[in-house]
Amino acid sequence: MTTHDGDGATTDGVDWDAEAAGFDEEPDHGLRDPRVRAAWAERLRTWLPGRPGDVLDLGCGTGSLSLLAAEQGHRVTGVDRSPAMVALAREKLAGRDAVFLTGDATAPPVGEERYDAVLVRHVLWTLPDPDRALRHWRDLLRPGGRLVLVEGVWGTVSPVGIPADRLTALLAPLAGRVSVEPLSGDPVLWGREVDDERYAVVAVPD
Repeated sequence: MTTHDGDGATTDGVDWDAEAAGFDEEPDHGLRDPRVRAAWAERLRTWLPGRPGDVLDLGCGTGSLSLLAAEQGHRVTGVDRSPAMVALAREKLAGRDAVFLTGDATAPPVGEERYDAVLVRHVLWTLPDPDRALRHWRDLLRPGGRLVLVEGVWGTVSPVGIPADRLTALLAPLAGRVSVEPLSGDPVLWGREVDDERYAVVAVPD
């Protein structure tokens, strides 16, 4: 889970600067397995705009999804609170049309820039005020832009995350079109079988 955006580089007691070097060892983080990589690339192709555009990847981690977006022709700006994650993302996308910034996903340091898509994976559920974050992310979109949110609920004894029905309720006043795509049933995305709730939401504001 990309839960490294929060107060400093630490979220939920995890020092993500310290974890950065091994972060890509998880199949869905590093996308090193060609099948996992291809599965995420195909999903991303359906979620992001069909034409090359400007994508803001918040809580970008080591930049694995940023790289897929760049390979599909998009211009990428990635933001993460962990300087070590940002350094690895810059290295991973060296020579690409991409820039990476150290900053807070809830208030990314992008000034007046606006984007065709705001992409956020496994970050929203960690935030104390997800509704406020969603409103700000909506305001970072150009007309016709979209929010692409990959989230879920993890664990059975003490589950953490944000259920799809709660996220769609938060988006209802913000977006005219909201679609939910279940992801739990595709083990290739995760490098293994999963039995918890994982999904993607694409929201297009009015």
